[in-house]
Parts: sequence; C-alpha cells; structure tokens
Amino acid sequence: MALMTGAQYIESLRKLNTRVYMFGEKVENWVDHPMIRPSINCVAVTYDLAHDPQYEDLMTAKSHLTGEKVNRFGHIHQSTEDLKKKVKMQRLLGQKTASCFQRCVGMDAFNAEYSTTFEIDAKYGTNYHERFKNFLKEVQENDWTVDGAMTDPKGDRGLAPHAQADPDLFVRIKERREDGIVVRGAKVHQTGSINSHWHLIMPTQAMKAEDADYAVSFACPSDAEGLFMVYGRQSCDTRKLEEGADVDLGNKQYGGQEALVVFDDVFIPNEYVFMNGEYDFAGMLVERFAGFHRQSYGGCKVGVGDVVIGAAALAAEYNGADKASHIKDKLIEMTHLNETLYCCGIACSSEGSQTKSGSYIIDLLLANVCKQNVTRFPYEIVRLAEDIAGGLMVTMPSEKDFKSDVVVGRNGETIGDICNKFYVGNGKYSTEDRMRVLRFLENICLGSSAVGYRTESMHGAGSPQAQRIMIQRQGNIEGKKELAKAIAGISK
Repeated sequence: MALMTGAQYIESLRKLNTRVYMFGEKVENWVDHPMIRPSINCVAVTYDLAHDPQYEDLMTAKSHLTGEKVNRFGHIHQSTEDLKKKVKMQRLLGQKTASCFQRCVGMDAFNAEYSTTFEIDAKYGTNYHERFKNFLKEVQENDWTVDGAMTDPKGDRGLAPHAQADPDLFVRIKERREDGIVVRGAKVHQTGSINSHWHLIMPTQAMKAEDADYAVSFACPSDAEGLFMVYGRQSCDTRKLEEGADVDLGNKQYGGQEALVVFDDVFIPNEYVFMNGEYDFAGMLVERFAGFHRQSYGGCKVGVGDVVIGAAALAAEYNGADKASHIKDKLIEMTHLNETLYCCGIACSSEGSQTKSGSYIIDLLLANVCKQNVTRFPYEIVRLAEDIAGGLMVTMPSEKDFKSDVVVGRNGETIGDICNKFYVGNGKYSTEDRMRVLRFLENICLGSSAVGYRTESMHGAGSPQAQRIMIQRQGNIEGKKELAKAIAGISK
C-alpha cells in the first residue's frame, strides 16, 4: 500500500495498542474520543489530498529509494524544487484545515536524519545511513505517519543532561545490548504523537563527551512495550465533550494535538538505532532538523493565516463594518504580514543546497529568519483579527442559550429569541452565521486552534532566542565587516 486514503489511515490507527492517558485515566478508544478525533481528521486530510488530481504534484513525489509514488510527507528532498513544493503543500493544508496537520515534524526529521547519518558513517564507519534508508522504505511503503520527537523536558536549563538531579529528564541510553539498546526518559510537546504509527527520536541539543548516553536517535512503533503518552490539554478543549456541541467549537472538524511521550525502559533493536553515543553529531542533527522545521512555518502558518484573514473579513461584513477604511487597511496589513512569511519560506527553499548525502537542505540563515518572523507576525495578525471581530468574540452566550426555549420575556420570548434578537448584525446575514465566524476566530486566536497557530508560532521549532543564536552564527558579520572596509578604504 503506497498511498493510504484518510479512511484507511483512521482504520490503521485502530490496529495499534497505543497507551493514551487523559484526565488521569486511560483512554481505551482514543481514535473516537471527541477531544482527540479532530486532530486525527486533520491528519487524514494529508492522505486524502494525495489522491486528488488537482493536488497530486504538491502532495506526492517519486521516491528516490524505490522509484514509487509516495506521499510527500515521507519524501527526501532531491532538489530546491522539492523544498519549494513542501512549503506550498503546507500552505495548502493550512488553508484546508485551519489547524496543525501534524505530519511536518516527521518529514523534517526524515530529512535531517538522512544527511546526518550519512556523515556519521563517513567519520566512524557505522551503518546508520543504510539502517535509516531501510526504515524510510518501510515508512513510504506503508504510508505511515511518524512523529519526529526532539524536545526533552530538560529539567534545570542551567545544567547539562548528565548533570541533572534526575537522569531521565533527557532521553538516554540506559543499557546497551548486543542486539540493541534500552532507552528511558520522555519527550514533551509532541505534536501528533498519539496519531502517529511510529516515533523518530532525536537528541534535543548539542552535546559533549559526558553526555554520550544522551546522544541517541532511533525509531520505534507508537505502541512499543514501555511507551505511553499523556494527552496535553488545550484551552476550551472540554467544549468538545458537550452534548450536541457545534457552533461553540469554532473549528468542529479539525484540530491539533500534543502529548507527553514517556519511554519506560523501551527496547530498540539495532536496525532502528541511528545514533548511539556519537555526541559530536548531536548538534548537526538538531541544527538541520530545526532548519527544516523553521522552513515549514513559512508554509503551514501562512495557510492558517489565509483562513484567519478570511474569517476577519467575514466578521467585518457580518458586523456591517466592512466598508470602513480602517477595516480595509487592517486586512491589507494582515495580508502583507502573511505573505512576508511565505516569502521567507520560499526564499530559504530556493536558496537551498545539496548535502554530502545527495539530499537537499534549505538555506539555514533564511530558514531562521523565516521562523523569527513567525514568532511575531501571527501575533499581529491575530491582534488585528480580534480588533476587527469585536468584543463579542469572547463575551457571547453559549450555543445552548441561542437555542433555548425557556420563556423569559413578558410577551413569551425565549432565551433563544432574546439572544438572536440582540446579537443580530448586518441584516443580510443570520445571527447564527455571525456567531459561527466569531466562535471560529475565538478558536483560532484563543482556543484549541491557538496551539496550532498563535502559541505554536512562538515556541514551535524553537523559541525566538534559538533562532537569534542561529542568525548570529550564520550571519557572517566578519564578512560584512570586510565589505565595509573595502568600500571605506580601510586596509587593516
């Protein structure tokens, strides 16, 4: 099966024995749980669009390993054109879901692992690259969703992994056996982890010799013995548990999802181990993954931004304010900011280059500039959207109030009658449609989808300072000083 459909993907999850906990209890049927299912629906879109002839060029690629057509989320970039198509695909999916579709982390991990394992082998004579290629063939042939897992709990940020009071605060090799390794620890903030067939684990930072046991990379199935997950809750998430919930959900069909992933002495066979103590390559893997993932935000966040701009424009129209010049100017500013993010995503892709392994990597400086802008511009886009929407976005009564038949008025009016009467806007549109677009904006700006747009824009793929460090490293200040000297006539 080279390309699954969305329905086949959902059914494939039912075959897993993934251990999921939420609100202090084990979730037996997590596939159909109302808080989790929207995120599964979101991933399913990445499968369904791969079968749509209109999007085939963006959603699929020819595997350089097998020659078969595969989902682009399982592809290794073979050119700058591949890098650009990745960004365009992510924008498309953001437009279709207005949420986080969760497969980007795995795709970015694949591409970072591919080139890094090649260079580890070149130095140490290991066979990690061949192991990884074999794993990737499995991924492509089965069309798996794979969670790329990098972020460790970290404990005391001022201490190295080996110096932590609790050694499990970074994923580590607890035991080395002839046939594999036993790992212990946890990964946090893991996007799409519960919805994934497999996990691909990477170290979280550059390391020194003392941290060799923490310099580990491997793959394992999501239902491996000793692996379990605790679902991360989001703002307004329990609205999904309310009977008949619809309007109040904002984005009823799609959503994102994060979890704490715990490795409680999990055995990893050698064939799925891609780094085993080569601490001097931990930084390379982190840097490359971070670059790829920061490129991603120039696509996915732009697609969601397109929907936010559209919703703000609808809100203005439903409020009867769409003709006001200041509203038009705010929509222009939102569009300008959004397209600037896209420009960065396309630029770092266009300026990409070939690695020693033959795969292509983005321009790391421009990728970090892209993500630095993403830590700022979506916040301004959301601020302007909230400005346009008005205070009703966060003060309106519940959906049940609008549908209530409880009589409260002197003339027999119900609570529903009263709400629909006083929350009317532009008479050309129904009160319900006005409520729907405002609830949708609330969901994007403040609720569950804020995790996949606003807050994730700040912390996903590294917080702002992480990009600034990379910009400093890649910015070539010394070279720029030489340019200034040459023009100013300074010889020394």
